[in-house]
Amino acid sequence: MSTTNADAAGTPTEIRESWVPMIAIALGQAIMSFNVASLPVSLAGMVASFGVPPTTIATGIVMYSLAVAGFVMLGSKLVQRFGSTQVFRIVVGLFAVAQVLMVVSPVVTVMLVAQLLAGLAAAVIVPALVALIAHHYSGTQQATAVGALGSARAAAGVTAFVIGGMLGTFIGWRPVFGILIVASALVFLLSFKLKPQAPRPEVKIDLVGVVLAAVAIILISFGFNNLNRWGLSVATPNAPFDLLGMSPAPAMIVIGITLLFVFVVWCRRVQARGGTPLLDLRVIASSEERAAVYALFVVVGLEAMLNFSVPLYIQIVQGRTPIETAIAMMPFNLTVFFTAMLVVRLYPKLTPRRIAQFGFGLCVLGLLWLAFVVRNDWSAVPVMFGLITFGIGQGALVTLLFNVLVTAAPRELASDVGSLRGTTQNLAAGVGTALAGALLVGLLSTGVLYRVAANPQLPPEVLSQVNLDAINFVSNDRLESIMARTTATPAQVEEAVRVNTEARLNALKIGLLIMAGAALLALIPASGLPNDRPAQPGATRPAGRREDDART
Repeated sequence: MSTTNADAAGTPTEIRESWVPMIAIALGQAIMSFNVASLPVSLAGMVASFGVPPTTIATGIVMYSLAVAGFVMLGSKLVQRFGSTQVFRIVVGLFAVAQVLMVVSPVVTVMLVAQLLAGLAAAVIVPALVALIAHHYSGTQQATAVGALGSARAAAGVTAFVIGGMLGTFIGWRPVFGILIVASALVFLLSFKLKPQAPRPEVKIDLVGVVLAAVAIILISFGFNNLNRWGLSVATPNAPFDLLGMSPAPAMIVIGITLLFVFVVWCRRVQARGGTPLLDLRVIASSEERAAVYALFVVVGLEAMLNFSVPLYIQIVQGRTPIETAIAMMPFNLTVFFTAMLVVRLYPKLTPRRIAQFGFGLCVLGLLWLAFVVRNDWSAVPVMFGLITFGIGQGALVTLLFNVLVTAAPRELASDVGSLRGTTQNLAAGVGTALAGALLVGLLSTGVLYRVAANPQLPPEVLSQVNLDAINFVSNDRLESIMARTTATPAQVEEAVRVNTEARLNALKIGLLIMAGAALLALIPASGLPNDRPAQPGATRPAGRREDDART
């Protein structure tokens, strides 16, 4: 823990700690982010290897995010009880085991299990990282460390797209995850450079809270992930069961959200009787902290939607290679990396509220621009401008909102802040990915059915030979092979390909417009962020201010 001394004039001066421990902490963040970013760029390779649709591969992202979001609060208490350094070292080893499973997975089920295991490990790594930063740094160094954590996340995304794109194009997708085995071993070795943290045996594990949180988040994630397959309202034949003919997916979401409210009430009750709640509610005691959580959920969800939609369109629809996907996403990922690192310089000049409002404003502009200029060429200069604009807003927001939560809470609640951040980010990532899949497929289905019904060149006797209820994002070559098994003439096949191509592009454009609307609505919670600048970056807000907010 950093301390301060007084200089000759009596002014407190901050003692600078070594940045060596931060290397291990940043790499711990990087291996998690690399894993998640590698899944979209490996989409086409996994689809070919396992013979499954792209939405099944997206389930791997959801499984990872679900595990982190559902159990990160438990991970926070494990970090407090047994010490952040010791726990961090163990779960990094578990993360490496998960990557071994990814590399050797013979079927898609093993891949999904590997992502679930990686998510369980990350559920402990996420709060451990925040606790380690608070344990090693304070003041200006702490603010810089938080920014470095955001930069590590963005840098890992860039690296995953570059390396994953090259390996996926020329060798295969499995070596991408083999890199993570080596990286995890390096993090394990560097963890011995961290200062040990004493365990706190007085911290108890609230099992009721664990069950409530996990079930709530699992229901929400599964509900969103299956909106398309099980039905938005009426149950489809793919639904495992129905509720008086209605789809179980919306019911799961409603029950999950209800259980989250029950969880908060339970935590308040445990805290009132002097126990250890699974989430210390002091981390969301003020309206400003709650606003930061809402805004963080939106911006991470938007990022997940974009990171799924673009690789889906480039690889599956356009049939391009992973390296071309990496090049197309490079402007966005590089912008997020540099913005996350440089936004700390704005803290002495602008308030968090102003930075967040500018950030969401840029997200809106970037998404609107993309919706109007996107064509079938993602490398076009206008598209790059849209990705860069969105990347500036997204990179600034993730680092800023995390810093607001860290600096607002007392140091002893660092792991609770980490668990809140992990729950919010990973639930948002899972929901965002699931919504992107459901939204794009739903819009595509509606667009295709509308165009087919109004197209005289596609007669009913031809359409009856194609399962329109199973419409998904497929390449033109795949569509031509499907149509070749029907009685369609070459002209009718060509017309079907044209209709499908237009419908896919329109689905993407409408999806981007809906995302822009969500970013615009996020200006509401952004207006509730702190409108004052702390005297020292990284300094914790005064307790009196937090207590006043809590009473309000």
